[in-house]
Amino acid sequence: MKKFIALSFFITSFSTSFSQSNGYWQQKADYKMEVSMDVKTYQYKGKQELIYTNNSSDTLRKVFYHLYNNAFQPGSEMDMRLQSVKDPDGRMVNKIKVDDKTTKNESRIAKLLPNEIGYLHISNFKQDGQSAVAKEVETILEVTLAKPILPGQTTTFTLDFEGQVPIQIRRSGRNNKEGVELSMAQWYPKIAEFDFEGWHADPYIAREFHGVWGNFDVKITIDKNYLLGGTGYLQNGNEIGYNYQNEGVIVKIPKKQKTLTWHFVAPMVHDFTWAADKNYIHDVVKTDFGTTLHFLYKNNPKIIENWKIAQPKTVQLLNFFNTTVGKYPYEQYSVIQGGDGGMEYAMCTLILGEGTLQGLIGVIAHEMGHSWFQHVLATNESKHSWMDEGFTSFIEDLGVNELDEKKVANPFAGAYKAYINLANSGKEQPLSTHADRYDENRSYSIASYSKGELFLTQLEYLIGKENLMKTVKRFYSEFKFKHPTPNDIKRTAERVSGANLDWYLTDWTKTLNTIDYGIKNVESATDGVKKTGVSLERIGRMPMPIDILVEYTDGTKETFYIPLRMMSFEKENPTPEIKRTILKDWAWGNPNYFFEIDKEKTAIKKITIDPSGLMADVKPDNNSYEIK
Repeated sequence: MKKFIALSFFITSFSTSFSQSNGYWQQKADYKMEVSMDVKTYQYKGKQELIYTNNSSDTLRKVFYHLYNNAFQPGSEMDMRLQSVKDPDGRMVNKIKVDDKTTKNESRIAKLLPNEIGYLHISNFKQDGQSAVAKEVETILEVTLAKPILPGQTTTFTLDFEGQVPIQIRRSGRNNKEGVELSMAQWYPKIAEFDFEGWHADPYIAREFHGVWGNFDVKITIDKNYLLGGTGYLQNGNEIGYNYQNEGVIVKIPKKQKTLTWHFVAPMVHDFTWAADKNYIHDVVKTDFGTTLHFLYKNNPKIIENWKIAQPKTVQLLNFFNTTVGKYPYEQYSVIQGGDGGMEYAMCTLILGEGTLQGLIGVIAHEMGHSWFQHVLATNESKHSWMDEGFTSFIEDLGVNELDEKKVANPFAGAYKAYINLANSGKEQPLSTHADRYDENRSYSIASYSKGELFLTQLEYLIGKENLMKTVKRFYSEFKFKHPTPNDIKRTAERVSGANLDWYLTDWTKTLNTIDYGIKNVESATDGVKKTGVSLERIGRMPMPIDILVEYTDGTKETFYIPLRMMSFEKENPTPEIKRTILKDWAWGNPNYFFEIDKEKTAIKKITIDPSGLMADVKPDNNSYEIK
């Protein structure tokens, strides 16, 4: 374990130093925390030491912390959002009957009593031993520093904190509907990210997070009857027991002892989460590729069989993600029943534990996939939620299809259907919309998960499957333990393929331009030559190269490829078993295109634009032409 941690520090330090020499930099925050939990009141107190390194060229006179628990109070921004959004998260509201035909949504936060709310308060804030002014603004702590932090300088912040765990409304909290007592996500004072764009001190209104890379050393003191799981490696398993001890070690806790102190260390992560319950089962599964899996779930006879079956499936998924994206860099991953759905965290996930086996495996696949796309590639979820949710959905669908005995040709079909429905509804907003600013939750979800996933699937259409998978691996290899941006995935795809793709990133993520092509007309040649003319039109604003399949009455097939001029690229034939003709390119400025097929119209059975179904044409009805 020590060798792994040292190696991790070395690799990360080298990566950061190398990238900084090329103009990239990122801040660093190393936490030490000691916290004591009162399980009777669900209140906790703690101390935090944070060693903060300013790798920017800016002189910092203020810093900001997140105090997420303060969102779970009547009148908070999160509460107000619930009361004003058209389609609030069903987990966060109660349905109130108005009359026989009408119901209304009532915010669960608005009804919390003083002993049910969440809070997180700070005191005794010091910088290198000097008092600093800390101002609490709901879910943000604004700190005016005792002295500026110069570029390249390291400083130490210390503070005391006290919190109350809210009744679980969303993600974090106590006593959720499945009976899990403590889901401790977003529970501690967490310093906000500062990067080349400045501070990202987003209030906690709806969703998504962003964090600073660093090392965590956390000690949690709690009633001895509670079993914990979460981020990091447990350092004192032989004192704790609960199946964390070494093989053959028998752990006996004296009856007079009331509490246990759990000591976790997590190298190079940007968050720390834990869960605890008196009635957890803890299974440990070792793999042959270096990662140990921990499963913590309620001792509920109705769910135990599903959790046992899911364990080897989780091993398969982890191995598939390793092969498809790149090696998971930690020696441990924990799957914990503790959420109100599913949410990714560093080295673990909190998920619902009941429901169907298929649902359990699906949510594990998605949340574990986030270990690559968010907890190793740490994009700004608030600004670019499509990068973590969409890319994770991409490998989730690939992974689940890989496990399925009945594999489908296009595992992404559901994402295409959802996006096309949204695009045609008039309620779509650009992917560049901040995650908190979507008019409706449905628009956010489909945009981030489905349209974000289609960013990658359409790269297969644009540059070919081999280049897409090379892009995914290279993106992971070059940007792990960093904070990549949309431009980074675009440039990676360009470097791999040689194609120009700036137009694609712009249209797909910053505009509401849609893809809509059609077959306008198919006519026999008028000069007696045995040829057929095909007229195509671009109806939508967004350009694409065009694949066309022609099926003949004699059972043979032929494909035609129309390159997009602004791409300066011709992809490999995706169906090499079928003869392909590369036509002249299509410039965006001309909405019309004409080409000829060297056969009579009577010899043609059907002409289809995009036979792969990988181009997200929002009105596909005119994409095929049958000759009767």
